[in-house]
Amino acid sequence: MALAWVFERHQPIDRDRANRLLAACGEVPWWIPGLWHLEVINALLVAERRSVLPQADSDRFLSRLSSLPILTEAEPTSERRARILALARGHGLSSYDATYLELAQRLGAALASFDRQLNQAAHAIGVELYLQP
Repeated sequence: MALAWVFERHQPIDRDRANRLLAACGEVPWWIPGLWHLEVINALLVAERRSVLPQADSDRFLSRLSSLPILTEAEPTSERRARILALARGHGLSSYDATYLELAQRLGAALASFDRQLNQAAHAIGVELYLQP
């Protein structure tokens, strides 16, 4: 959802959800798996290479993210791989998406995502969705 702060969403409700999430920053801790950082960087690089986003905008966005109270999960993935694999298998998710779901489930935290399949899996296992549409 954080990438919606730099890449405009087509649906007005999605833009609103992303903006409300950003405005709520600091009310509760935001937890992310370590792979989130790599996914953000990759999305920015792809946008730069496709001439969708200037490098200076990517740098500003990363600086803005660094100023937010976002906490990175410290538990090694090796400790969670069986749970991640079971969630991925059970809900037809990628291992990356299952990592987000496992973290939200374990922490009892709400999940903030635009991914329909991931949100459906969260609902199926009782994980709350942040700013559900």
